Amino acid sequence: MKIAVSGKGGVGKTTFSSLFIRALNADGKHVLAIDADPDANLAAAIGIPNSDKIVPIAEMKDLAYERTEAKPGTIGGFFKLNPKVDDLPDVLSARFENIKLMRLGGVKKGGAGCICPESTLLKALITHIVLQRDEVVVMDMEAGIEHLGRGTAQAVDRLIVVVEPGSRSIDTARHINKLAGEIGLTAISLVGNKIRSPKDEAFLKKHLDGFPFLGFIPYDDALIEADLNDMAPFDVESESRAIVQSMIADL
Repeated sequence: MKIAVSGKGGVGKTTFSSLFIRALNADGKHVLAIDADPDANLAAAIGIPNSDKIVPIAEMKDLAYERTEAKPGTIGGFFKLNPKVDDLPDVLSARFENIKLMRLGGVKKGGAGCICPESTLLKALITHIVLQRDEVVVMDMEAGIEHLGRGTAQAVDRLIVVVEPGSRSIDTARHINKLAGEIGLTAISLVGNKIRSPKDEAFLKKHLDGFPFLGFIPYDDALIEADLNDMAPFDVESESRAIVQSMIADL
């Protein structure tokens, strides 16, 4: 099972991803977690110790040079477009019980369509993870799906878009759906988050009519307290944890 999670920044996408990953782990699944959002810290949300010490793969210049045979930051020249990456998930992952986590990081591009050693390495890695790995894969994406190409998107079993009651979140969900359709990713479900009342749930259903909802997660003070106390959301008793655990059976 290959799952990608997306949504507007601030909707609780990484919190949901961490709960989902930990729920799969508790269910006995081996999970490869991919932090593909440079502005988030999925490792900390999962509960991996010293998460701030994890170096994003995009910043591993020596690795990019070794695998692509081109020095990151250079322009022009030749480099490998299919670098060896099959060993990286086992070599570079941080571990937590049955979870392996890789932090991709972001690539600073010099312009639209820029091809560089770092981006080539990340693209090859994502392709390998989605097409060839036999673990459950959960990818916490940016507010979009730019890490996925047409070939990898069609192999993703489900794109989960996290939304909250609000017009900007709804606009982002529609935009993500449009991008996904353009590259053949059609299995899309929504998760409503930060739901304060039945009115919030009805608001999302009205404005996202025709989208299948996997479930709705309440605005949860327990998760706020977990963040304040530097705890993983899954490690506190909460209604949200139980709801996310029930979603696994529906996939």
